[in-house]
Amino acid sequence: MEPPNVSAVTEFQLLGFQNLLEWQFLLFAIFLFIYVLTVAGNVVIIAVASHDPRLHTPMYRFLKHLSFLEVWYTSTVVPPLLAGLLARGGAISFPACMAQLYFFVFFRATECFLLATMAYDRYLAICSPLHYPLLMRPETCAKLVAVSWVARVVTGALLCLMISRLNFCGPNQIDHVFGDLPPVMRLSCSSVYVTRMVIFALSITVLCVCFLLTLMSYGFIVAAILRMPSASGFPKTFSTCGSHLAMVTIYYGTMISMHVRPNAHLSPEINKIMSVFYTVVTPLLNPVIYSLRNKDFKEAVRKARTERGHVCGLRARGGFLLR
Repeated sequence: MEPPNVSAVTEFQLLGFQNLLEWQFLLFAIFLFIYVLTVAGNVVIIAVASHDPRLHTPMYRFLKHLSFLEVWYTSTVVPPLLAGLLARGGAISFPACMAQLYFFVFFRATECFLLATMAYDRYLAICSPLHYPLLMRPETCAKLVAVSWVARVVTGALLCLMISRLNFCGPNQIDHVFGDLPPVMRLSCSSVYVTRMVIFALSITVLCVCFLLTLMSYGFIVAAILRMPSASGFPKTFSTCGSHLAMVTIYYGTMISMHVRPNAHLSPEINKIMSVFYTVVTPLLNPVIYSLRNKDFKEAVRKARTERGHVCGLRARGGFLLR
């Protein structure tokens, strides 16, 4: 007899999109293109926000951390997904699956807290502009960022510890694009009631609470905008807040549907599409929503390109003269 808490399954087979075999190469090209754009866009945000002194504000401090997180968040899922598309399915060892699950939960929970923090930052900037420099000092920003990163380590470790202590006797086929919590637990041959309740409680705490705080912040922002005596900046401010809120709503909506609302009646294909959306598409939307629509950031990008062009021109002319 096997000892308890020891998994008979040593690896999982990720089925991915095997029901779309004729579309494997096209899906690979699409996901690779999105992944390259996501990494490049977020790296540009980090570089420009770090280089330009005008962007050394609390908003862009948070945005740099969000961009750094997005690079690693999407890198946790997309490269194994691309490898599986090329191989028309792939295997992942049990320890590798737990590692992927840990980093996925850790980055996802951290992003929820960062999005709520950024919404609170915009609330203070618009609703309390006179007190904003005092309330959002560099020390305060550093503490908020530290809490968002450090506190979520425990969340990921707790969930992965509970999953790793389950028994997996077979089958070992995960009908999903990566080792997410619901499809992995469905393969367990032991009771998952306690684990499911803990996941539900943490999901309510992290997802729903952060989502409600974000909605409250943007609700106060919209109310403040409507009370503005001058309508000169109303369209731009309302459009920016509206795009932020739309992205946040889509991001939280897909994750809450996956991890809070019972999804047993949803087909595996729908679950795959929803997972791909918040792991592949959303990290690409963040650079567009939070930076490329911002006038200050676009001016900083143009300035950086101009300075780089001048430097390259001087180097080229210098090299010509040396010859």
